[in-house]
Amino acid sequence: MHSVGNPLLWGSFIVVVVIMLLVDLRLQGRRDRAGMTVRQAALWSVVWVALSLLFSAALWWYLREHAGPAVASSQTLAFLTGYVLEKALAVDNVFVWLMLFNYFAIPAALQQRVLVYGVLGAIVLRTAMIFAGSWLVSEFSWILYLFGAFLVITGVRMAIPSDEAADSSTEKPVVRWLRRHIRMTESLEGERFFVKRQGLRYATPLFLALIMVEFSDVIFAVDSIPAIFAVTTDPFIVLTSNLFAILGLRAMYFMLAGVAERFSLLKYGLAVILVFIGIKMLLLEVYHIPTAVSLTVVAAILLITLGINHLKNRQMAHKL
Repeated sequence: MHSVGNPLLWGSFIVVVVIMLLVDLRLQGRRDRAGMTVRQAALWSVVWVALSLLFSAALWWYLREHAGPAVASSQTLAFLTGYVLEKALAVDNVFVWLMLFNYFAIPAALQQRVLVYGVLGAIVLRTAMIFAGSWLVSEFSWILYLFGAFLVITGVRMAIPSDEAADSSTEKPVVRWLRRHIRMTESLEGERFFVKRQGLRYATPLFLALIMVEFSDVIFAVDSIPAIFAVTTDPFIVLTSNLFAILGLRAMYFMLAGVAERFSLLKYGLAVILVFIGIKMLLLEVYHIPTAVSLTVVAAILLITLGINHLKNRQMAHKL
């Protein structure tokens, strides 16, 4: 499959990701034992977004010099659209993490440790899934229509009220299976994932929480990765936009954890986005929706949803 990625771009991207990971692991994963405050998380979220924008600017400059302004503009716009799309869809994943930590009674100090490894695992899993998806699209172009239909169905299902999220029933079968097949301690053992008792190795509930965090990311990747393929099929743009969005997930989690209840309508906005992207994929042979239009529509849906949510919260506050 044709890609703007060359050894220099891939190498530069890998170096940037490694540096960002080292910063995240060293400065946050070990220093902030009590967990980030909302203010710290918001600051780090701004840092990750700024670095992503700097990367997009550097990508535009390089492509303009070596492939022309038209290619530079189209590919950079595709990167930004994929980045915004992944960031938006990741919000739902963050809320699931919040539910999982409440379910396992994991304190904030230990949530840090789980999310550090969770993000590392997500990077590996997403990379494998993206390259597999790129191969499928290059070999079977009709699979984009399956992706489109799947996104429409997923968006419609997301918009339909359900009690599944409230009772956490979606994770219970997996939890029950893990408890039957892994020796588990009954309570947390500090920040350890495993402990030894009478010569036998036991997993702790913290390890179970980590598995569920990774499992939830795989489930959400099934939605988000096909959505990015609706924007571009270039594996370099798909992977870079996806991983830059993932790198800021831990800060996003601590920023939203304290205000999750204020975004009750956000899932409906995400549902509309999925339906829109799915329809875009289904219309590939009929009409190609420009990437700039896609970015505008996604951003508008998010802003409108947040605005309606804000008005609803104000009305509820006045009633109280």
